[in-house]
Amino acid sequence: MTFSRWTALKREALNYFLCFSLGHLDHIGKSYVRFFNEHRPHQGLGNLTVPAAATGLPEELESEPEVSRIRCERFLGGLLRHYYRAAA
Repeated sequence: MTFSRWTALKREALNYFLCFSLGHLDHIGKSYVRFFNEHRPHQGLGNLTVPAAATGLPEELESEPEVSRIRCERFLGGLLRHYYRAAA
C-alpha cells in the first residue's frame, strides 16, 4: 500500500474507530480495501470502478433508462456507503 493510500485509509476509516486488537484492525483494513477497489470510482480510470474499467465501458442505452429504486450498500457500519440502482 502506498503512502497516499495509507493516508486515505487512515483519514476515511481508521480515524473513526478504536481498534482493540490486530484482528479488528485487519477487518477494518480489509473492508476498506474491498470498498476502495470494488465500489469507489477512480478519477484516473474515468470515474469508473476498477472492475468496470477492466471490462470496458458499457454500451450506451438507446432509450431512456428505466426508473428504479436507489439502494444503499453500507460498509464499516455505515461509515462508507455505495449507492446503486436496483434491478427492475
